[in-house]
Amino acid sequence: MSTATHTGSRTPVQVAAAVVSVVFLLVGVLGFIPGVTTHYDQLSFAGHDSMAMLLGLFMVSVLHNIVHLLFGVVGLASARTARGARLFLIAGGVVYLVLWLYGLLIDRGSDANFVPVNNADNWLHLVLGVGMIALGLLTSRAGRSTAGPQAARGPGLG
Repeated sequence: MSTATHTGSRTPVQVAAAVVSVVFLLVGVLGFIPGVTTHYDQLSFAGHDSMAMLLGLFMVSVLHNIVHLLFGVVGLASARTARGARLFLIAGGVVYLVLWLYGLLIDRGSDANFVPVNNADNWLHLVLGVGMIALGLLTSRAGRSTAGPQAARGPGLG
């Protein structure tokens, strides 16, 4: 009977997805903490009128924080398999690139800015998008290259 845990057998892409997911969960929680989020008394559910600022830099709202929390939960669930982790990182990266474009194109004073976003958010979304896609591609390659030769030998031939 094996006592090995799943943590020892996680691929690099699964670890990367789990770490990114934990960061999203942390950011979602921090968005609800006065002091870490400045102007907390101006936190609204959604929209550009929410003047609460995570770390005094990034605009947040209740909806924005909930999205971060949900993104973290989805990421952790996806990280259970290498395929799911890769999909989470790449698709999540695409979502963040779309959010970056959204932030560039909308009138930030309009109702279209329901998330809400500012310049700091836009730059962060660009970095997250590119970074998540890169992590999804590079760590899944690393996992295949290290697993490939062992898998080719077959069980018990090592």
